Amino acid sequence: MSRATSVVTLVLLAGLGIGATYLVQHTSAERIATEQRLIDSRTLLDMLPPESYDNQPLEKPLVLDNTSLSNSTLLTGYLATKASQPSAVLLRSQTVGYTSTIELLIVIDANGKLLGVKTLKQAETPGLGGRLADWPNAWLHLFTGKSRTDPADNGWALKKDQGQFDQMAGATTTSRAVINAIHDALRYFDEHRQQLVGSVVHE
Repeated sequence: MSRATSVVTLVLLAGLGIGATYLVQHTSAERIATEQRLIDSRTLLDMLPPESYDNQPLEKPLVLDNTSLSNSTLLTGYLATKASQPSAVLLRSQTVGYTSTIELLIVIDANGKLLGVKTLKQAETPGLGGRLADWPNAWLHLFTGKSRTDPADNGWALKKDQGQFDQMAGATTTSRAVINAIHDALRYFDEHRQQLVGSVVHE
């Protein structure tokens, strides 16, 4: 085999190798992205009753642009609809706990009632504030059904602060941070209802 033929053969083999590598990476990237979307859907949508929406909420992001509130920051949000009518808003909220930043998913129906709260990220003290990550979470479930006006603003606090809510045992700072973030989100929804869901109100 001549030197020229060897060089051509090597170039061809290298080209085939590069092409195969690209094809594998491209195919894998699409599969990984699809799997990540499924994981995100399960994580973010499992507090929405399946019959309450018929769109793909994660494909309907709300423009919040890291909105700073009194005690928290809204990172992003999504709109769930049923028959093209708004049914719920999902808000990703970030607040500061005792030892870490806490990221919550706060789901509010079109009437401003809380459908649920879920912890997405946290690094609070294990066995204390860290129990915030348990799912299902009995303490977070206490807030389901509440709204901006139920309780009134001064009720959105721990009982030891003259509010209406118990704290997680041994986790006063974490509990305060979460209560304030939920109240922030409900207040934001109430003040920006037209922007988020329009004027539609369901019975």
